[in-house]
Amino acid sequence: MKRSMLLVGAILMILGCALGLMNYLIDQQVPQKLFEIVQAHVSSKIMFLLILNAFLIIIGMMMEIFSAIVSVPIILPIAAHFNIDPVHLGIIFLTNLELGYLMPPMGLNLFLSSLRFEKSIFELSKAVIMFVLFEAIALMVITYIPELSLWLVGALGTQ
Repeated sequence: MKRSMLLVGAILMILGCALGLMNYLIDQQVPQKLFEIVQAHVSSKIMFLLILNAFLIIIGMMMEIFSAIVSVPIILPIAAHFNIDPVHLGIIFLTNLELGYLMPPMGLNLFLSSLRFEKSIFELSKAVIMFVLFEAIALMVITYIPELSLWLVGALGTQ
């Protein structure tokens, strides 16, 4: 119980810092400035999604999910400009982060697996290559065919 409370405390500290950073970024109008830059240089939805995928994979390689959540309020208005459904954006976001977690140099899942299974990062990286390729293909399908991600939402009539 003590170890789990320490973990919960650490998660709450990370979330608190992430929320503070998010509020600071909003106060400094970073989302609006980023929106203007993207609007000036990116003209198509496909190009935006390609840049977004690359950005989120890099974030997934460098951060854990609670810190990565900070980027959602920055990305959401830009995605809305390109008519990307928020549910679809969330699915893209999580798939990209998971892909980043499996990739070296700092993929979180590689480090956790290395500790759990007492294997080297290099050995685990070789073992997950096929999964990374399959997930990258799935990411492209999820990203560019939104109907596959949204059909259940539509069927349930929640949107």
